[in-house]
Amino acid sequence: MASDSTGPARPAAPPSPPPVPPASPPPVSPASPPPVSPPEPSPTRERYVLDDAHIGDIQGAFGTIREHDEAHRSWRSRGLALLAIVGPGLIVMVGDNDAGGVATYSQAGQNYGTSLLWVLLLLIPVLLVNQEMVVRLGAVTGVGHARLIKERFGRFWGWFSVIDLFILNFLTVVTEFIGVSLALGYFGVSQYIAVPIAAAALIAVTATGSFRAWERSMFVFVFGNLLVIPLFFLGHPEAGPILHGLFVPGIEGGATSVAVLLIIAIVGTTVAPWQLFFQQSNIIDKRITPRWINYERLDTWIGAIVVVVGAAALMCVSAFAFEHTSYFGHFTDAGGTASGLEATLGAPAGAFFALVLLNASLIGAGALTLSTSYAFGDIFGTKSSLHRKFSDAKGFYAMFALVVVGAGAIVLIPGAPLGVITLAVQALAGVLLPSASMFLLLLCNDREVLGPWVNRLWLNVLAVLIEAVLLLLSLILMATTVFPSIDVGEFAEIGGAVMAAALIVFAGLELRARRHGGGFTQAATDSSVPREQWTMPPIALLARPKQSVGRRVTMLALEGYLLLAIALLIVKAIQLAGG
Repeated sequence: MASDSTGPARPAAPPSPPPVPPASPPPVSPASPPPVSPPEPSPTRERYVLDDAHIGDIQGAFGTIREHDEAHRSWRSRGLALLAIVGPGLIVMVGDNDAGGVATYSQAGQNYGTSLLWVLLLLIPVLLVNQEMVVRLGAVTGVGHARLIKERFGRFWGWFSVIDLFILNFLTVVTEFIGVSLALGYFGVSQYIAVPIAAAALIAVTATGSFRAWERSMFVFVFGNLLVIPLFFLGHPEAGPILHGLFVPGIEGGATSVAVLLIIAIVGTTVAPWQLFFQQSNIIDKRITPRWINYERLDTWIGAIVVVVGAAALMCVSAFAFEHTSYFGHFTDAGGTASGLEATLGAPAGAFFALVLLNASLIGAGALTLSTSYAFGDIFGTKSSLHRKFSDAKGFYAMFALVVVGAGAIVLIPGAPLGVITLAVQALAGVLLPSASMFLLLLCNDREVLGPWVNRLWLNVLAVLIEAVLLLLSLILMATTVFPSIDVGEFAEIGGAVMAAALIVFAGLELRARRHGGGFTQAATDSSVPREQWTMPPIALLARPKQSVGRRVTMLALEGYLLLAIALLIVKAIQLAGG
C-alpha cells in the first residue's frame, strides 16, 4: 500500500470577521469653523548699513526704543515713541536758522518791515517736500546721501558733491564764528576769548561717544531758540501788519533788484544743501527704521513750523522796533541790529537778540560741521557714528575738529577777507543746492533704492516745480554775485520763461515715456516684503540705474547748469584777482 506523501493536514483557517463599516465623520457644528493653521510670519529683510554702530536701540534725548519693538498702539506709547525719535528733524530745522539766517531775517524786517513775511509761508511746503524725501532715504536705505550719489550716479558726482559741500560748509562755519564774535562782543567779550571757547565747546559736546549726550546738548540750543518769543513781544507787535504781510504778497518800496536779491537770500538761508546730507545721516545714526518713518515725519513737520515761526519773529521785531526811526532801511550787520534794539527797545531787547544770535551760531556750526563729517565717512566708507568714541572713529571726529578749528582761526586773523567769504558762500550754495536737490529727486524715484517708498506722481509734480524754482533762484543769485549791476527783474522774467518752457517739454516727454511703459521710476519691487519692513538691499547688489527719460533730462539740465555756474565763478575769480 502506498504511503501519503503530502504529510499531515494543516488546520483550517478561522473564518474572516465580518467587514466593519467605515466610521462616520464626527458631526460639525455649523457655528464652528474648520481649524486654521497659524499664518506664517511675513518675510523680513535684514537692514543694510555701512557702520554696524547704526544697528541697535534708538537712544534719543528723551527716551529709548528697543531694536525689535513693534509700532505702538496706545496714545501714551505713541507719545513716548515720538519723544524718543524726535531730534533729527528739529535739529536740522533750528540749525538752519543760523547766524546768516538771523542776519537775513533781521535785514528783511529792518529794511522792508513786515512786507516780506509771505516769503516765509511759501517756504513751508519747500522744506516739507525736500526733507520728507530725505527722511525716507535715511530710514529705508541705511546709507548717507553722499554715498548714494556716488553709487547711483558715479564717482565724479559723488566727489563733486562732497568737495563742494566741504568748501561751502567750511566757509559757512566761518560766518557762524563771526556770529559768535558779534554776539559775545555785544557783552564786551573779546573775540580772542569767545571764538576759542565756542570751538572747544562744540568739539567737546560732539566727541562724547554717546549719541544721546550729543542730542541732549543740541536740544539745549533748540530750547534756546525759544528766546525769540520774549524778544518778539518786546518789539510791541501789531496783528494787522503781521497778517497783511503774511497773506498779501508785496515789497515795501517796490520790487527793486536789492529787494529781489534779499528774497533769494531768505530762500537760500532757509533751504540749504547741508540739510539734506545732515538729516539723512543723522536718521541713520539714530537707528530709525521704516517702521518709525511717520514719527520722524512729524519731527520734521514740527521743525519746519518752528523755523518759520522763529524767522517771522525776528523779522517782526526788527520791523516794529525800527519803524519810524533813523535805523529803518539802514541794516549793517547782526551786531548793529543788537545795538539798535538796545537803543529803541532797551537793554533787555539787545541782550535777548545777542543771545539768539549766539545760540543760532553755535547750533548752526555744530550741525553744519557734522554733515561734513558724515559725508566724508560715506565716501571713504569709514566709521561715522556719534555712538563711537573718539578712539574708535578718529577720522570722523578729526574732520569735525579740523573744520571747527580752521574756521575759527580764520575769524581771528586780522584783516581776513570776510566780505569775500560771504560772497563765496552765496556762490557755492548756488552751485550745490540745485545739484543736491536734483539727485534727491532722482534717488526718490529709484525703485532699486526705495522700493515701495518711491515718490508718488503728485509728489513728483510738486517736487519738480519746487526744484525748478530753486534752480532759477540759485542761477539769479550766482549771476548777481558775479555781475552786481545786472537787471534782476529782467533776468528773472527771461529765466522764468525758459524754465516754464523746459518744464512743458519735460512733462510731454515724461507722459510719452509712461505710455510706452517707461517714465521716471524704475524696476519692479518685491511685494512679498511688507512696506514697513522693506529696506534697501546691500548697495553693491543693486542693478545699474536705467536711463529713463526723466533721468536723462535731469542730468542734462544739471550738467548745463554746472557748466554755466563754473564759468561765472571763473569770471568772478578773475575780477577779484584783478582788483
